[in-house]
Amino acid sequence: MKILVTYNLPRLPFENLPKDWEITFPSNEQMSREEILRLLPEHDVLLSIFHSHNSVDKEIIDAGANLKLISNYGVGYNNIDVEYARKKGIAVTNTPRSVNNPTAELAMALMLNAARRVSECNLRIRKEKESMWGTMKNLGFSLEGKTLGIIGMGNIGRNVARKAEAFGMKVIYYNRHTEVIGYQRTDLNTLLQTSDFISLHTPLTTETRHLINVHEFSLMKPTAILINTARGAVINEKALVEALKSHVIAGAALDVFEDEPHITEALYDFDNVILTPHIGTGTIDTRIAMAEEALANIRNFFTGTPTNVVN
Repeated sequence: MKILVTYNLPRLPFENLPKDWEITFPSNEQMSREEILRLLPEHDVLLSIFHSHNSVDKEIIDAGANLKLISNYGVGYNNIDVEYARKKGIAVTNTPRSVNNPTAELAMALMLNAARRVSECNLRIRKEKESMWGTMKNLGFSLEGKTLGIIGMGNIGRNVARKAEAFGMKVIYYNRHTEVIGYQRTDLNTLLQTSDFISLHTPLTTETRHLINVHEFSLMKPTAILINTARGAVINEKALVEALKSHVIAGAALDVFEDEPHITEALYDFDNVILTPHIGTGTIDTRIAMAEEALANIRNFFTGTPTNVVN
């Protein structure tokens, strides 16, 4: 079996693979599109990673003359034309278990950071020094007693809910289909109107693209803080900029963006906006666990017990 790995992943999970597995790694940080197109015809499996600038589209799928499986390194798979892969008889898998807890941790970290103005104060105290101090200066918001509205109550959303409860928060959620026992389900408008913090955990689909837009911002509290660790295009970034300029909401904390790695320039100018470079799963432990899960998906697929198949 020949597996083409498009990104230079940690080697530890690859050390004890079956002897008949032949792994091709990139010579640099990641493979170029041209390298993938050139090498893929000889491989049975493509171990891909989410990158909006290097998507697994029809051209790449067609190049896989022997391709049987695309094992995606990540829970999101909108970097892959999954429907076209299905039509070609190629399975697509993802890694939902390994990314669950680290993404939920980051969502809570961003929420705490934004609420208590940690990053803002860290930057300002270096410049303003003693003038920063004062009992009624730098005031933020407490989490205890506040309402957290979760949009997308899947595995990560439920994980965030459990962590938020430990901080004494009330959790409500909006899901289009599934009901989650133990939490209050609301319609989207009610969630936006009543939540102090709003955390996004929905996949990016045609229905969720720009789910948070001008109208949705107009419903939020002026003290609301928006957190996004899902997909950038769930928010209309231009509408977000206008909402921040007009003080329609109190702030935002974003790990994902509409056109990564590009970020809408105006967002850099707001002290009440936290920006991180898509680090939801960015721990060495998680990177290893994701590779282990992606490799387990490969092994399970070829032994007749496929796991995490999304198409």
